[in-house]
Amino acid sequence: MDRFQRYSTATGLLMIVAFSVLPAVRAGSLPVSGEEIQIEVTKKGLGKQVVISQGAREWFMLIDVTPDNAVIIRQETDQGRYLVDESETHDRPMTPGEVDAAIADYVNSVKTRARKQ
Repeated sequence: MDRFQRYSTATGLLMIVAFSVLPAVRAGSLPVSGEEIQIEVTKKGLGKQVVISQGAREWFMLIDVTPDNAVIIRQETDQGRYLVDESETHDRPMTPGEVDAAIADYVNSVKTRARKQ
């Protein structure tokens, strides 16, 4: 194998690794305690929803924003059993920045708790 072929093979392998690992890092799916955390954020009207899962555990947060108020729902299940099921209502709508900040805080909180267990 000449020098160019070795270089092409090494470059190809690096690209395969980069393209298979980087999307997972960017999406927030990093291995934690043997199982990956999967994070899915979806826009819902003026609010957002996030579903985080790790094996049989699942965390859910929905921020529903209307012109009059904002409702935040949080749920946590483990093997189909609810550990947390709570909601709160705010008497004013949340801004897009507040929604994003609340989602980011929730994701970081779940990641931290999942690593400790």
